[in-house]
Amino acid sequence: MKHRIVVLGAGYAGAVTAGRLARRLHRDDVEITLVNGDPEFVERVRLHQLASGQDLPRRPLRDVYAGTGVRVRPAWVTAVDADRKTVDLTSEHGAETLGYDTLVYALGSTVDDHGVPGVAEYAHHVAGKQDALRLRARLGELEPGGTVLVAGGGLTGIEAAAEIAEAHPDLKVAIAARGGLGDWLGDKARRHLRGVFDRLGITVHERADITRVEADGVVTGAAGEIPAQVTVWTAGFTVHPIAAATTLEVSDTGRIVVDGTMRSVSHPDVYAVGDAALAEGAGGRPLRMSCATATPMAWQAADALAARLTGRRVPETVIGYAAQCMSLGRRDGILQRVTHDDQVTSTVITGRTGARIKEFICAVAAWSVSHPTLMLPSRRRHLPATAGAAEPRLATL
Repeated sequence: MKHRIVVLGAGYAGAVTAGRLARRLHRDDVEITLVNGDPEFVERVRLHQLASGQDLPRRPLRDVYAGTGVRVRPAWVTAVDADRKTVDLTSEHGAETLGYDTLVYALGSTVDDHGVPGVAEYAHHVAGKQDALRLRARLGELEPGGTVLVAGGGLTGIEAAAEIAEAHPDLKVAIAARGGLGDWLGDKARRHLRGVFDRLGITVHERADITRVEADGVVTGAAGEIPAQVTVWTAGFTVHPIAAATTLEVSDTGRIVVDGTMRSVSHPDVYAVGDAALAEGAGGRPLRMSCATATPMAWQAADALAARLTGRRVPETVIGYAAQCMSLGRRDGILQRVTHDDQVTSTVITGRTGARIKEFICAVAAWSVSHPTLMLPSRRRHLPATAGAAEPRLATL
């Protein structure tokens, strides 16, 4: 019997994990199934570009994994039974149940409304491709002078505000931040950010705690009402509730708690990567939800799982950071150097050079999905002949 590996989710983390496993394990011994609701790989870090009116390259998953042995299953995950080792799916063909021997959970995250009334009814967001396309259509309906408010002053909100303002100079764009704009950045980066927003004509509302979203704007605790024909909600992300409904150990935010090899601390036959996992990084700090985290987690999980299944030494490295980068439209950007444990330094690259570096990083992230071993030599290893079926094999992990 082949060892059945099921990967849930084809974002950066899940997509890279599936491809890397296919290059580490022999297809005669394993069956790798990748389950994803969208039949295409979506560059999530570019969805603000899609929303602003730009077109992104299409990357059908079947083309990405052609010849690798990875079986792509377009379907939505509705439930996971970590004790029975099954996953419930729904697709255009109806409901079905899929069994596994090892599960890689990479369902990512979605928009977090923080319990604010009106977000679901009135706000747009860019957490998914269809969401970005709906925002794109709505922006196209606005007349010159139309008002757009980006609610949230984090990385996603800053990139979305800049992209929309640059692509739609006839619109009045504003951003509302709970704290200060870019207040986690170094001084040079903050000054550059404010200069770009001034150039793009973006109005900044700082320390604006939004208490309600309405059809024609938002209500804040201190700044009163901020009018807007379109509100774009970017005030954070939260994981899907599927993991919290299982017997897997999860954090208070619903993320699966994993060890340094991305394996569940409660179920050794389950690995979690990307936004859905709570892992410790450099300095003992939890890894943040980001593309910069997703790919290293995928490498770690795939290599550890392949090593365990083939009886080899399990690699384990501490994941850390090198930089935080953001695009400010197509011609400007910021690269903020950080320490391994994600603390900002005084080194900052801005302007067109920053934009080029950011674009290169985004391009490499997408390229790595099709090249999960970064074109380094890779040997597809057999599982030990004594491993047998799933249960005896897992008992030796």
